[in-house]
Amino acid sequence: MKKSPQNKPPDDDWRNTLYTIIFEADTPAGKRFDEILIVTILLSVIVVMLDSVKEIAASYGDLFYSLEWIFTIMFTVEYLLRLVCVGRPVRYATSFFGIIDLIAILPAYFSLLLPGSEYLLVIRSLRLLRIFRVLKLVQYLGEADLLIRALRASRRKITLFLFTVLNLVVILGSLMYVIEGGKNGFTSIPTSVYWAVITLTTVGYGDIVPETGLGQAVASVVMITGYSIIAVPTGIITSEISYASRYTKGRVCQNCSFEGHESDAKFCKRCGAELEIRS
Repeated sequence: MKKSPQNKPPDDDWRNTLYTIIFEADTPAGKRFDEILIVTILLSVIVVMLDSVKEIAASYGDLFYSLEWIFTIMFTVEYLLRLVCVGRPVRYATSFFGIIDLIAILPAYFSLLLPGSEYLLVIRSLRLLRIFRVLKLVQYLGEADLLIRALRASRRKITLFLFTVLNLVVILGSLMYVIEGGKNGFTSIPTSVYWAVITLTTVGYGDIVPETGLGQAVASVVMITGYSIIAVPTGIITSEISYASRYTKGRVCQNCSFEGHESDAKFCKRCGAELEIRS
């Protein structure tokens, strides 16, 4: 028998409220939570960067150590609260952002489990993982979900585009190898393909340059072609962003944390749970 709203367990109210604050970015409380978290993440990353400067770390090492544990405790509490308020904690824990949340706090705890001078180098390298906290910013940017959906939708077109470019640089590299030869720096086909890549992308390091008239003519065509090719992936992604913008921003399934539902959707497209309707 289906329970009525009055028969919900007493902890449902605070879990729903907590979920709204943490996951619903388009609510006033959610926006304030995101703003505080963004500032905290940025400060923690700044501490990591400053701690890598020997001169600064020598003077403020103790302060950085204390701040690091404050940040670690804050992110640990945030991570646990996310697991508590979602319907499927395991699904969130194994998602991209769930893994990033975990990476943000693990190095500090690893340092407690690996005491001793012989492990100092290992601990130091593990502490570098804290810089991954900056990836947590992605989920708090207003248009991040829109951009992620557009990139996912355009991945096949982009893959085809990259495959075409790969074929093109191999052909151009082979052609230049025949035209210029080893005496002008094009000592092998891989080296010539390298030249084709830096020329087609308009980088132009200048370490290898064609000397013959025909080679220079081909190089000119490759450079001009490079300008037109750059616009292709931009157009593909822009088209997908335009299409993805028809989706609601900020709505999250409370059961599985999946985002990006259509404006008139009543159920989650991933797990089938009913979406909360807000006025």
